[in-house]
Amino acid sequence: MKEKLTAIIDELNAEYVKIWEDICNIESPWSDKAGVDAVGAYFINYANERGWKVEVFEQERAGNVVILTMNPEVDAAPIAFSGHMDTVHERGSFGYPPVKVDWENDKIYGPGTTDCKGGLVVGFLAMEALRKIGYKARPVVMYLQSDEESAGKLSADATINYVCQKAQGSVAFFNLENSVKGQVCLGRKGIVSFEFTVTGVACHSSACATAGANAILEAAYKIIELEKFKDKDGLTCCCTVINGGTVHNIIPGECKFIANVRFTKMSQLDEFMAAAQKICEDIHVPGCSCKMAMPRMRPAMELCDRNISLVNKMNEIWKENGFEEVKYVCNAGGSDAANVSQSGIPTVDGMGNLGAAIHTPREYGIISSLAEYAKRLAIVALNI
Repeated sequence: MKEKLTAIIDELNAEYVKIWEDICNIESPWSDKAGVDAVGAYFINYANERGWKVEVFEQERAGNVVILTMNPEVDAAPIAFSGHMDTVHERGSFGYPPVKVDWENDKIYGPGTTDCKGGLVVGFLAMEALRKIGYKARPVVMYLQSDEESAGKLSADATINYVCQKAQGSVAFFNLENSVKGQVCLGRKGIVSFEFTVTGVACHSSACATAGANAILEAAYKIIELEKFKDKDGLTCCCTVINGGTVHNIIPGECKFIANVRFTKMSQLDEFMAAAQKICEDIHVPGCSCKMAMPRMRPAMELCDRNISLVNKMNEIWKENGFEEVKYVCNAGGSDAANVSQSGIPTVDGMGNLGAAIHTPREYGIISSLAEYAKRLAIVALNI
């Protein structure tokens, strides 16, 4: 069965490179609902041609989540594949057409070729190969997330919460973010941006020493203290945006700044918040005050036995079928896989194609990795 499965993937490879090219030519910046929905419509048509179940979770501002199920009639715990349709790239970032396929150098350039449309194609190629060999053991569900690059901002987390809800009961959830050779990802940092508002007393700069209370100076004291959390057991804090005065000779009455915090464990966030609150309350410039707010938070994907056991099972399957085993790692970036894992579903991240230069106008995928990772994914699905 393994030989037949891998042979089908090789036969389909060129066709799916063309699909890769087609969907990356549909530009879909995270803020462009029409573009993201156009990618969803492409795959809805793909699923309809195969008689799969189609579900759409409509959104007002973000793109719509699309869920496509192969073998929906089978009464067994499903296998879940997932990736996102939105990209960070503004329209025109890669010129026109956006995608350039360089077979000679084994590269496909374009928006989302690696993050994360290439991963979607890996998943669909694996599903098609399973379909062609008559796989019926479990439903196989593809979750097309639509609001990943804004970290759920446009939908107020409605899209990823919906995916987590619908995926409950899955035997395994494979997130198709880009792969790294010989690795899968079981740890992702949580991300939160705190907004600090420092209030002082506005006055002319010539009278600041006696009549004012310099909010900018107070903000500077706080930034110095917060920047001490540079790398504390995986917890980092970096102040990234500062907004203060408007003219050179007036001390403003208010100053705002943003502190971007990344953490490996949810408990670290609680510890940081306690420390930040104390920094907020400790006033250095008389007459000033400070308050902080945590508008949004992306959770950490923490190492857990449930996910480690899944990787161990995958390695057993790969070893039995002639594939090299992989190690699991923790990465610094955020991911929807964190939400899914936190909801109790066995989750492995980093199961998409190989590539590089993501989030830049030089982003590319490695063409030969499409078939390689589709085979790995399909073999695991066949045997899990």
